[in-house]
Amino acid sequence: MSKMLDEIREQPAALERTLRSGLRTASQLARAVATHPPKLILLAARGTSDNAAQFGRYLLEIMTGIPVSLAAPSIVTLYGASIHLQDAMVVSISQSGESTDTNLVLEQARTQGALTVGVTNEPSSSLARLAEHVFLVRAGRERSVAATKTYSGQLLLFYLLAHALGARIRVDDLRRLPEWAEAALALESDIAARAERYRFMERAIVVGRGLNYANAFEFALKLMETCYVVAERFSAADFLHGPIAMVEHSFPLFLFTPPGVTWPGMRDVLERLAKLKAETLIVTDAGHSEAIDLNPRALVVPAKIGRRSARPEELYTPIPYIIPAQLFAASLAAWKGLDPDRPRTLTKVTRTL
Repeated sequence: MSKMLDEIREQPAALERTLRSGLRTASQLARAVATHPPKLILLAARGTSDNAAQFGRYLLEIMTGIPVSLAAPSIVTLYGASIHLQDAMVVSISQSGESTDTNLVLEQARTQGALTVGVTNEPSSSLARLAEHVFLVRAGRERSVAATKTYSGQLLLFYLLAHALGARIRVDDLRRLPEWAEAALALESDIAARAERYRFMERAIVVGRGLNYANAFEFALKLMETCYVVAERFSAADFLHGPIAMVEHSFPLFLFTPPGVTWPGMRDVLERLAKLKAETLIVTDAGHSEAIDLNPRALVVPAKIGRRSARPEELYTPIPYIIPAQLFAASLAAWKGLDPDRPRTLTKVTRTL
């Protein structure tokens, strides 16, 4: 049994711990921005954390109206440029807190008077020392190189960051995220069996949109690093502007299809793929009958755990939806005879400039 699988299963408890700790930090940050809210938010991250930042961009702009940009750290580290960040909030996201380039972005931002925030799993890290406000992912040590529980923890902390900035995000709904994650974990045995069908897969496409666009990036990354599958990722809108030309009979595609405003566009993609006779697998939930009817080969997050309702609205789907994708990558690696905990040429902490 892989450490990756063990850590995927730890997510409900890790989310509970992260939320308890994060609520205190969110309250402190809310007081700090009450009289001087940021006019711009800059997010600096790499790897899986950069995928979480992609989610943060959508969430923060949708829920707060504040413009958000993803940093290009090489502008600072290689070109030596000085970015004017007065009246900005700069957020660095790193599991280890030791990503050299994103820490340098944060350090420069602080010297320019920007409000600085760190999101990390390591309370004693360089990032935690650099940032004025630190949101800690309380996931415990992540032993597998493939990040799972830290990614979902980072998504949760972006909800809290938005909440601190005045977004209408209900804390009671955030308290249900561990329950929704537990519901997704119920799919493990089904996913393990179905992953065998894909054991010879060498290439794939992952599609998402809106709040689940980041999950398309993260699922593709997990397929690349643990299963050595060449996985492209696209938004549903961009996919139809050209990349769909790659699709042929039995080409494998994975789609995140929550109900809500992104569904009509995702439905159009599914209908096009059906005509092309592609091999499509969707991630959705039990309340979204239209998606399931259109694509019965679905990974369906259950609507209930026991007697409790577990179906989230679209706003809260990214965390329960990424868990089936993580389980799929871990299971596929096993079917391929690969060790997802130690992907070739990779280490847990990557330092770049």
